Amino acid sequence: MNKIAIPSAQPDRFVHDRLPPPGQWPELRFDRPELQLPAQANAVQALFDRAMAAGHAERPLFRSDERTLTYAQTQAEVHRIANVLTVELGLVPGNRVLLRGGNSVAMALAWLGTVQAGLVAVATMPLLRAKELGAIITKAQPSVALCDAQLQDELKAALAADPGAASTKLLVFNAGDTDTAHSLEALAARHCPTSTPCPTAATDIALLAFTSGTTGTPKAAVHTHRDVLAACETWPRHVLRATPDDIVMGSPPLAFTFGLGGLLVFPMWAGASVYFPSIAYTPEAMVQLIGRVGATICYTAPTFYRQMAAFARQHGLGRLRISVSAGEGLPDATRQLWKDATGLEMIDGIGATEMFHIFISSAPEAVRRGAIGQVVPGYEARVVDDDGQPLPVGEVGKLAVIGPTGCKYLDEPRQTQYVRDGWNYPGDAFRQDADGYFFYQARTDDMIITAGYNVAGPEVEASLLQHPAVAECGVVGKADEERGQIVLAYVVLKPGEACDAAQAKALQDHVKQNLAPYKYPREVVFVTQLPRTETGKLQRFALRQQAHSPRTPT
Repeated sequence: MNKIAIPSAQPDRFVHDRLPPPGQWPELRFDRPELQLPAQANAVQALFDRAMAAGHAERPLFRSDERTLTYAQTQAEVHRIANVLTVELGLVPGNRVLLRGGNSVAMALAWLGTVQAGLVAVATMPLLRAKELGAIITKAQPSVALCDAQLQDELKAALAADPGAASTKLLVFNAGDTDTAHSLEALAARHCPTSTPCPTAATDIALLAFTSGTTGTPKAAVHTHRDVLAACETWPRHVLRATPDDIVMGSPPLAFTFGLGGLLVFPMWAGASVYFPSIAYTPEAMVQLIGRVGATICYTAPTFYRQMAAFARQHGLGRLRISVSAGEGLPDATRQLWKDATGLEMIDGIGATEMFHIFISSAPEAVRRGAIGQVVPGYEARVVDDDGQPLPVGEVGKLAVIGPTGCKYLDEPRQTQYVRDGWNYPGDAFRQDADGYFFYQARTDDMIITAGYNVAGPEVEASLLQHPAVAECGVVGKADEERGQIVLAYVVLKPGEACDAAQAKALQDHVKQNLAPYKYPREVVFVTQLPRTETGKLQRFALRQQAHSPRTPT
């Protein structure tokens, strides 16, 4: 077949025109040799070019129980999808493509095809409900949505509720025996397996990564092709150090930048392969699959590692050599439990959607108990006071980070809260020792991190307040040995409402119906009043103190 070039058209400047003013941008530093990236770069093309130059064309990239694709086969499928999006659907560089699906070969192909075509990938969590998807659609204004067939109902509801999304085209993938004639796979099969990747500038936009933020209103972190490639040259190069012989698996969704890096971009950069399961992970199933598929690198949250430890001791872990923990604080007890059960020293790390991936971490041989690690080469991190001045060793303060990636929000007034004087403030409190190790202390905002998921307390409060029995409420995180934190709701009921277990369950079910299930309050405490300031502002810090008190108020 003849090579098909992406049609020449005026690019869509929607995202570029909604970036913060230059004075609010983070300072970006590229002061290491490996970070000297070209001015023109398409991240997906660069990853494939690197793999082909290293002789990996016939090595497996994607593995599942249904199929295995080599790097060359994957590239052909990516070309086909790019042709569907640009030739058949007429999308132009800069158009947004919403992606909705769990971790699968099809979801990974959709992301790669989107970005190679010069389009902006907007990946969304598979558990999101129509209301949450609607907020993302309103902000991103996608031209096309690519959705796993099993997850299309909530997306259809979200699109139908937004008058501005009337022209958004929906294509499903992983369609199975239904709607196969109109699926993304069916359309792609009719297109050429070659195309000309969009000649993007390194500073062109590759993806929007949505995070709830502390208020529950979605924030979109903007990342360029250069951000993706720069991230490959930092933590993966200096800490992870994967090889082409590695087989990677894990639980973080591709919609998280933690999952996108760990389970797609970074394995491609290393010439490794990724296994995507056909079943939902449980701790025992993950341990058994690690052994069966010969996985050598695993990504998941501390909660899962803790639950996996007993099964790892029972079944063994085969060839596993690296276990990476991120997404929530790693208790040292969990790290030692895992090490005792497996003999593996866990790699911990802290990153942020706004920074794309991990910027503080240590390789197994450099781990220090209780510490997340040292700053990753390419970044600089400090513990500072409220004025941004560095604090003495051992004092607790705010974490500030600078490096080759940084926060650029889409059309967002909260940009100035995250970036100050060129430095990024992820919203965490840390202390640093004399050897440069960073010790996590707490969040400095209202974000709750439970089992690796970010939950905004105000968002859960807003959902609870929609229930007719609720007069007022406050939602905070409570320390939990298994999940790191759980969502705890303090609720004041309206007069005449029963403060009993049935009421608590009704409120929990109400939140589950309106928000992603992981956001529901696992504990509901009924109180007669909430702590407030003289001006009536809810004092969440007081609720957090109560949550950590041995006695819970009633």
